[in-house]
Amino acid sequence: MSTFLLSLHVLAAILAVGPVTVAASMFPAAVRRVPVSASAGAGAGGAADAGDVRTVRLLHRVCRVYAGLGIAVPVLGLATAASMGVLSDAWLITSVTLTAVAAGLLAAFVLPAQEELLDQLADGQPVERARTARLALFTGLFNLLWAAVTVLMIVRPGSTTGA
Repeated sequence: MSTFLLSLHVLAAILAVGPVTVAASMFPAAVRRVPVSASAGAGAGGAADAGDVRTVRLLHRVCRVYAGLGIAVPVLGLATAASMGVLSDAWLITSVTLTAVAAGLLAAFVLPAQEELLDQLADGQPVERARTARLALFTGLFNLLWAAVTVLMIVRPGSTTGA
């Protein structure tokens, strides 16, 4: 049963967290490429400009939807850990803590900042580079936390598997 749960956990991580990390990373640069006239729906070259806005909206939707699906990752991870009897291991507790921090960053900073930038684009306001840079910082921290969790899951300090 542990092997089955672990397989589901890894698949969920790849299929849910992977798209969020990629789409969130692409979002700040995509926002910077949207001309102010495009965000209000006016100006020459409207077709390409509207495409830029649609891209930004799509990236945000990917982040939102897959973040919701991502709840399966810690749920399956805890079920796997319970079946393996490692719930009290330090590497797992650290991983759970880092996962909670990453989820908190996503929910409290990344997704709201994306929504604010989308609102600015919808109002035809210019987007300040500092806002996209701050979003990129939080997104980078989110991705770094997931990378650390991934390493902990593979290395499992104290593991007897030799992996």
